Amino acid sequence: MATIRKLRGRWQGQVRRKGMQPRAKSFDTKIEAEKWARNLEAELDRCGSMPDTRLAEQMTVHDLLTRYRREITPIKRGAVMEGFRIGAMLKRAICYRTMALLTPADIALYRDERLKVVSGSTVLKELNVLGHAIDIARKEWGVHLPQNPCRMIRRPAPSRPRDRRLQEGEEQKLLDAADTGRNPYMRSLIILALETAMRQGELLSLSWGDIDFGRRIVHLDMTKNGESRDVPLSKRAVETLEKLAEGRVGDLVLPISKSSAGQAWGHLRGRAGSPDLHFHDLRHEAVTRLLERGFNVIETATISGHKELRMLQRYSHLRAVDLVDRLG
Repeated sequence: MATIRKLRGRWQGQVRRKGMQPRAKSFDTKIEAEKWARNLEAELDRCGSMPDTRLAEQMTVHDLLTRYRREITPIKRGAVMEGFRIGAMLKRAICYRTMALLTPADIALYRDERLKVVSGSTVLKELNVLGHAIDIARKEWGVHLPQNPCRMIRRPAPSRPRDRRLQEGEEQKLLDAADTGRNPYMRSLIILALETAMRQGELLSLSWGDIDFGRRIVHLDMTKNGESRDVPLSKRAVETLEKLAEGRVGDLVLPISKSSAGQAWGHLRGRAGSPDLHFHDLRHEAVTRLLERGFNVIETATISGHKELRMLQRYSHLRAVDLVDRLG
């Protein structure tokens, strides 16, 4: 039976069971103390032991995500992007909540507030991080929670996949805009993205040792899907790489950071009159061009690195007018 008493101006709940260390906690109101004691006794009746909830009562969501970013994020392939994502999450009001008080309603409110400013896909990624962090805390860090509140809410629908294609003359406008910019590598970056269907991160991490000019192959040791792959090079891609080799600086083929490339792309697309164009749309364009040139789905996936063939449906936005002649 729990004991509720007033002690030094606050209400203290105390739970005792034979053979177990007593647990006590103070609250501002008697109702809070009674609720805490009832929940603790119910948990004791359910599992037969006195759960240690002190860590959950002390750890905030901010503490949780900070530790997760420090210990778990670095071992992931997408560590850099996840680090940025967690950094943004740490600024949200939900981070003041302790783990013991975190409820599905709190997370649902976070979801709804974020959906007002970002896409459903972005919110899904944030909820996945938070949910996995709570799972790790429960299983490995000794944070006692009866359940993961992040698994008890509705997930937002993912954003509709983009189907942005380059318009007639738009590629040349992008290249002309690159030539007038300050970053000398943007023209090459655009051409290689369109000719190889490689992701921006793959292109920016490409080293000269990865390129076999004789076989016209680029070897990627580690990709987003966790596997290596060889990417064949078109004549245009080879010419672009040979030109870069003439002015080689260090081991990287494109010695620019992701942030520099992003900033340069933002200015470049504005000058080209394509403010709605994302850099990743160039990968969409490259994959679709491969399909339009007659490469089958297996061949295209081999080049692009898609592990699941059904994912190519997101990229193969063929123009209906281009299929008319083949229908007869």
